[in-house]
Amino acid sequence: MAKQTKTEQEEPLEKKLWKTADKLRKNMDAAEYKHVVLGLIFLKYISDAHEKLYQKLVEQKSEGADPEDKNEYTAEKVFYVPPSARWKWIQGRATLPTNGKDVDDAMDAIEKDNPSLRGVLP
Repeated sequence: MAKQTKTEQEEPLEKKLWKTADKLRKNMDAAEYKHVVLGLIFLKYISDAHEKLYQKLVEQKSEGADPEDKNEYTAEKVFYVPPSARWKWIQGRATLPTNGKDVDDAMDAIEKDNPSLRGVLP
């Protein structure tokens, strides 16, 4: 069997990603869609930063660290992400028909726990 080139291997993934993006966008205007995508990227970014610090705090629990204390995150200049707004939780519910509401609720929860973000998130 002939070896596939790198571009041949990536094409199916690229097509799948475009189809997924089109499915998500549906009849939404591209100008509006960018706000949804940027919001999701922001959510993923802060969730990843939160998860990294969360794991560090779990390891330091014997020293008195509390992985669910908002002040631990504020001290490290990391946004606190409530459990129902964390990427892992949202990802686990991605196939449910309520996934749009889950993301909206996640953004609301993040704004509630991080006053500097109130009224900023899409």
